[in-house]
Amino acid sequence: MSTDERAPAPRLDTRLVVAAIEGDRAAVDRLLSDLRPLVLRYCRGRLGSSFGAEDCAQETLVAVLLALPHYRYETDSFLSFVFGIAAHKVADIYRRRSRDLSEPVADPGDTRAGSSLAAPDEYARTDARLQIGELLSHLPPLHRDLLTLRVILGFTAEETAEALNLPSAVAVRVAQHRSLAKLRQLMKAKTATQSE
Repeated sequence: MSTDERAPAPRLDTRLVVAAIEGDRAAVDRLLSDLRPLVLRYCRGRLGSSFGAEDCAQETLVAVLLALPHYRYETDSFLSFVFGIAAHKVADIYRRRSRDLSEPVADPGDTRAGSSLAAPDEYARTDARLQIGELLSHLPPLHRDLLTLRVILGFTAEETAEALNLPSAVAVRVAQHRSLAKLRQLMKAKTATQSE
């Protein structure tokens, strides 16, 4: 696990963001350095650690850099802006993957050493991710993003409030409680349906 993955999300200095928007090169460098671990954690949480999260984070930071001169600063909205760009970059990667048929796929009968067949625990992790994604898809986007940041990526309530432009950490905790309660209901309903 790299230091970027578990580093606490930086609190962005308003003056730094404004200076970067105004074109101060030192401020731009510092802002991108502060954003990198936050964006990388977001991308890894959405894409997994081995599937282009580094590239996605880099593409996001380049897009932020290009958008800075045109961005109209509003208090406490900059991280939402950055995460919006990151969400689009993640979606772009999923679209590219779905269209890319050049990736070779192992023959199911090929069990020789070195074949690219996934280990059983990889299938279990993929299945768990798909189930979690399916459950989360039933939540409103804000609640889905909140749970992704808090539970999957390990953000603090304060970091999540800042990232999602929520009024306070308390609002994050209340929304998280409601979202988890809704997920429990969905899981119970799904289990009941499967046992019938």
